[in-house]
Amino acid sequence: MASLLNPPLTLPQGKLNPGGVLAVSTSGIPSKNFQPSSTRWNHRHCLLMRAKTSVETDMLANDSVGTDAVDDKDFGVVCMHHVGILCENLERSLDFYQNILGLEINEARPHDKLPYRGAWLWVGSEMIHLMELPNPDPFTGRPEHGGRDRHTCIAIRNVSKLKAILDKAGIPYTLSRSGRPAIFTRDPDTNALEFTQVDA
Repeated sequence: MASLLNPPLTLPQGKLNPGGVLAVSTSGIPSKNFQPSSTRWNHRHCLLMRAKTSVETDMLANDSVGTDAVDDKDFGVVCMHHVGILCENLERSLDFYQNILGLEINEARPHDKLPYRGAWLWVGSEMIHLMELPNPDPFTGRPEHGGRDRHTCIAIRNVSKLKAILDKAGIPYTLSRSGRPAIFTRDPDTNALEFTQVDA
C-alpha cells in the first residue's frame, strides 16, 4: 500500500523561509514522482514543509505584527501540514495505519515532548498525527458512509488496489456515491478516512 502514496521528499537542510518552515517548489520534483496535472489535484507549486519546533518558538517569541497587517488576510498559507487523529490504543492504530495502509513513521518528529503518547505518520509530504487521547465522538450512531461524517481525505494512485487490500483484511468500506474513484473506510476508532484516486 505504501506504493499508492507519494513518497516523502528530500529537502536541502537549513533552508528556512521567514515563517520558520522548510519549503520547496514542485518545479524541481521529477515528473514521474509528482505530476500535478489535474486542476482538481494541484498543490499550486507549494510543497513539503516540515516545521522546525525550536525555530517556530523563536519566531513566535520575537515576531510582532502591527494592527495594520491584520486587515491583510494573506498570512502565507502554504499547504496542509498534518491532521490530528485521536485513538484509544496507539499500538492498535499503528497496526492499522502501518500494516494495512502502509504508512511510515516520521522518526524526526518528537514523541516525548507531549503529555500523551502518539506517532507521526507520513502521508506523501504531509502527515497524520496519531494522539492517544480520549475521543469525545461517539463510537456508535455514526453514518455508515464516511463521506457523511468528519473525515480525512488521502489522495492515492489506485483505488482498486486499496479495495483489494481492505477486502483481504476484512475491513468494511463504502464507495463514493458520486461514482468517482474514491473509497471510504474507518480506522479502529471509527475515524472516517476517504481515499480518492488522482493522476500521479
